[in-house]
Amino acid sequence: MAFGTPATRLQTTIGDNTFIIETGRLANQADGAIWIQSGDNVVLVTACTQTLEMDKGFFPLVVDYQEMSYASGRIPGGYFRREIGRPSEREVLVCRSIDRPCRPLFPKGFRDEVQIIATVLSADPFTDPDILALTGASTALHISKIPFLGPIAGARVGYVDGQFVLNPSYAALNGPSTLNMVFAASRDAVVMVEGGGRFVTEDLIADALEWGHKQIIPLLDLQEELRNKVGVPKIEFTPPQINPEIDAKVTELATADMTAALSITDKMERREARKKVKTAVLEAIAAAYPEHPEFKGQAKELMEKMEKSIMRERIRSTGTRIDNRDLTTVRPIATEVGVLPRTHGSCLFTRGETKALCVATLGSTGDEQKIETLTGDSSKRFMLHYNFPPYCVGEVKMLRGPSRREIGHGALAERSIQQVLPSSEDFPFTIRVVSQVMESNGSSSMASVCGASLALMDAGVPITQPVAGIAMGLIKEGDEFHVLTDILGDEDAMGDMDFKVAGTHDAVTGIQMDIKITGIPQAVMRKALYQARDARQHILGKMNEVLAAPRPELSPNAPQLAVVMVNPEKIREIIGPGGKMIKAITAETGASIDIEDSGKVSIFAPTLEALEKAKERVMYFDQKADVGRNYQGTVTKVLDCGVVVEILPGLDGLVHVSQLDTERVENVADVVKLGQPMEVKVLDVESNGRVRLSRKAVLFEEQGRPYDPADYPKTGGARRPGGDRGGRGGDRFGGRGGDRRDRR
Repeated sequence: MAFGTPATRLQTTIGDNTFIIETGRLANQADGAIWIQSGDNVVLVTACTQTLEMDKGFFPLVVDYQEMSYASGRIPGGYFRREIGRPSEREVLVCRSIDRPCRPLFPKGFRDEVQIIATVLSADPFTDPDILALTGASTALHISKIPFLGPIAGARVGYVDGQFVLNPSYAALNGPSTLNMVFAASRDAVVMVEGGGRFVTEDLIADALEWGHKQIIPLLDLQEELRNKVGVPKIEFTPPQINPEIDAKVTELATADMTAALSITDKMERREARKKVKTAVLEAIAAAYPEHPEFKGQAKELMEKMEKSIMRERIRSTGTRIDNRDLTTVRPIATEVGVLPRTHGSCLFTRGETKALCVATLGSTGDEQKIETLTGDSSKRFMLHYNFPPYCVGEVKMLRGPSRREIGHGALAERSIQQVLPSSEDFPFTIRVVSQVMESNGSSSMASVCGASLALMDAGVPITQPVAGIAMGLIKEGDEFHVLTDILGDEDAMGDMDFKVAGTHDAVTGIQMDIKITGIPQAVMRKALYQARDARQHILGKMNEVLAAPRPELSPNAPQLAVVMVNPEKIREIIGPGGKMIKAITAETGASIDIEDSGKVSIFAPTLEALEKAKERVMYFDQKADVGRNYQGTVTKVLDCGVVVEILPGLDGLVHVSQLDTERVENVADVVKLGQPMEVKVLDVESNGRVRLSRKAVLFEEQGRPYDPADYPKTGGARRPGGDRGGRGGDRFGGRGGDRRDRR
């Protein structure tokens, strides 16, 4: 827009949410730029395109989402104090939620480079700005010259007190809401779903999507109105035309052999057979048309269409799939637990040709992941990391850290398992599960859910219920819809839907759906959910045959845990100046010690011996004497009024002169020597912590005389010269108070 052109600003209200979209004020050199706002959340979304000199063979769409710390009035952490480096996992997940619904809406064959950047400029502390980025991306594309088959809009649906809530607050999501589901939809249908819930039903999910879809129609209307006001003509794009002669030639050369190749049930054999067919056809085309090198690319595209057509037609006409299953059968399942001897818990879960090795590891609260977000710093006690190494699909590729796909699949599996974990109060361990995909032929993320559940139970983590997951597919031919259970990799690539559902026997805990067509009817959505429930229950039955409940004891390789309570006033002494004492205990025992302000001390140690040693060192600072119990102690002070005896590490008490012997004692030094061992009985622990001891009571018991506390009245603490009173505090004797330099 030219300098001085006023910005165009539109708004609409949906329930309690007011949405503002504006263009013309910022980033005017982008092909499309949208300021989208709701409450104090403001996101700037830009879309740019440029023509590539060379066709890369795929659509090079890049989506970036960035949360600027200044948006919430914060300075970023780290050495450089700026937003640099790779995006956080949170930012990657939002990128994926924008990319997945937008990518299928670009015209097939469009190869120009497109970049979408969503930047959070202002973040309020009440609601998440992520759904604004999704709607803003669609709006920026819709008003630009970039060909885009939108618009779409995004929203989050919660479920609070029996009512659906659009874009619920953080407080609701972390509190009463049993549902947290993000979706994107066009005017006709839902095209993307991502979320989870606290044991919600399939019907609730379907109802939530139906309700949410109706709510976002005003956002679609707003985008259309904005395009009518400021939209520019779209780039004229004509999909590449296929030469009819090449089409006929490829059909003649490849149909029979490709049909045969797609009948092979083993993935690697099938892949090799398909590769041979493609190679032979491409060589034949190149030899027949040496003056038209472009025909080779057309032939490759035609064979991809042919594969898709053959696979889909077989399902439509016969109800039989590539591996000869019907539409609802789950592939064979094999499960092993405890496969790794030194880990805390492990499981090798196999479903068909997909295999995931899942390993559970327990750590202390100090192992929690620290996360810096727009709403403040937080910690995370459960992590599920999904790794998809190249060897699992027989490929060669550099290892460069987790990809966006790996982060997304890990988050889905983590969300699915999260709901069945014990609370931190009941089980104060930090928990990490790693899913290492060993082989993949469809839905390794759902295999990771199953394997993670079993690995946790193998480690002895008291999860409330086992969790399983299944991936559903879809073939749409005309008005026919065929829902597929437990899809293969090829059925995912050549089908119309990838719908992952995870949960317990009776409820859903995690869900993710991507659709490659314009949408599916509600009836088909419900059918897929019900079919997924049947498959999930079947898988859980197979899992229960191996391990039906968590092991009753933690793995012997897991950290040993003890929780003790100490006087909060003693925390400073346990930690020591500059952490000196706590560091010394950790270095000596190898234990990790977490101390809360309430006085709760959690001790995690590698062995039982180390645990007992660390516990003893901690309790040294907060020993408590049991009234009526005998202790073997050591005399640490000899006074005129009696002696001080250390009965426990760091805990001593006063034996008054009247309690030293069965006979009257005139001179304490005549009866007791410094350093002398002495067995004493605890007569009383006063409210100020002072401990009164008696040697006389022990001697009476040795003589067979009964012990009666009434025989040993309180002495009140004899006065010493100078007016100091025997007992605790100042230079008093009970407990660990007093002048420590005189105690040794």
